[in-house]
Amino acid sequence: MTTTGASEGVAARGAPVSGPWWWARRRSAVLDVLLAVASALECMAEGVRFAQEARLPELLGVLLGLLVGSVLLVRRRWPVVVVLVSIAVMPAEMGGLLSVVGLYTLAASEVPRRITTLLAGMTVVGTLVTTFLTLRQDVATQEDFNPPTWVVPVMSLAVGLVLTAPPVLWGLYIGARRRLVESLRERADGLERELSLLADRAEERAEWARNEERTRIAREMHDVVAHRVSLMVVHAAALQAVALKDPEKASKNAGLVGDMGRQALTELREMLGVLRTAEGTAARGVPASDAPERLAAVASRARVPAEAPAGARSSVPVAAGGVSEGDGAVPGVGAPVEGQAEGPSLADLGDLVGQSRAAGMVVELSVDDPAEEPVGAGPRYAARVEQTVYRVVQEALTNVHKHAPGARARVRLAHREGELAVQVENGPCEGDAANAGLPSGGNGLVGMRERVTALGGVFVSGPTDAGGFRVSAVVPASLPAA
Repeated sequence: MTTTGASEGVAARGAPVSGPWWWARRRSAVLDVLLAVASALECMAEGVRFAQEARLPELLGVLLGLLVGSVLLVRRRWPVVVVLVSIAVMPAEMGGLLSVVGLYTLAASEVPRRITTLLAGMTVVGTLVTTFLTLRQDVATQEDFNPPTWVVPVMSLAVGLVLTAPPVLWGLYIGARRRLVESLRERADGLERELSLLADRAEERAEWARNEERTRIAREMHDVVAHRVSLMVVHAAALQAVALKDPEKASKNAGLVGDMGRQALTELREMLGVLRTAEGTAARGVPASDAPERLAAVASRARVPAEAPAGARSSVPVAAGGVSEGDGAVPGVGAPVEGQAEGPSLADLGDLVGQSRAAGMVVELSVDDPAEEPVGAGPRYAARVEQTVYRVVQEALTNVHKHAPGARARVRLAHREGELAVQVENGPCEGDAANAGLPSGGNGLVGMRERVTALGGVFVSGPTDAGGFRVSAVVPASLPAA
């Protein structure tokens, strides 16, 4: 609604525009037509009386009443015009219904309040003057009726207020209620949009979390299984080469292959058991939010053992929960020792290097530690930091077995202020070394980089000038804030 009274966007309250012209609904048009007909009939009757008193043709009074009463058809479009017309015809004492309906429509519309107040005041003054003159004339014509002087002004004021105040107040109430309903509807629509947006974002976060957990599970399975299977293939190749020349060494390699195969099967069984448990709890409606942590714990228990005696490999039982540490059992698989932190640590690097040496690789391990503490002295950093460094060394040595058989490797570990650095470098592949034919999925370097960067570290890898390959990682000693 503009300041001139023209209505803009009459269907802005959410009602469908189904009526003709400026009406939002058909029933609104029907109501206005009925009001206009009633007002026209009233004004036509009053117009005839006005024409008789003014000694004008009655047809002129009828036409004037018809024209004035029909103005109610545009009350929703131009309420100011309706009120001005009702004020203009007050001297002719016509348009009572027109005035009441016009004031109500004006007060309920979006016309500025100062205009509504001004037009309501003009209506009160016009009604007061018209009523005052009419009552004064009636009193003057009655000789036997002599009321006090204040009666006529008070009656005129009362009539003016009674005909003006109720429609204005009722219109203000209806307009305020409409605006409140509109604001509540807009707020509800806004909340609905926000909830829809939040639901979409929650779905995106859930999908992102699922992808992250899939990547995490794949990385853990890769770290646990790939190293052992790679060493199994290397030992199997060595077994094939020396089976006839050195039966004792062949028997030893066969035992190592069997031990590593049992360990790999046990770790896979534990991982799959965790995944099945998570699926079962989810199907029963029980949250399985700890499944990834349990899976990581199972994967972390994959310690790299030192070379087991060849004569004890036939007595390694495979239990449902893990590998027993009885005769010839490989330590580190199954339930962890009480008081011992789960997962590989820096203390296990010696065993890891020893296993690669047992597979025929020449590996040198050097530790730069200003505190001069031995490698197996116990945990010095957070478990995730030590596990990450361990996994980097493990995957780097696995890659040497895959891509550079017979190459010499060197593992360097440096304890620095606030950080832990590790470097694994191998020389070129020996020309006479047999290639084990290990497949590569291209995920080893990606997994190492993800682990290191997740802790806020730096990972660099690439070939060396001597024809080998170098993997370097620097991990902060303290974990980043979540």
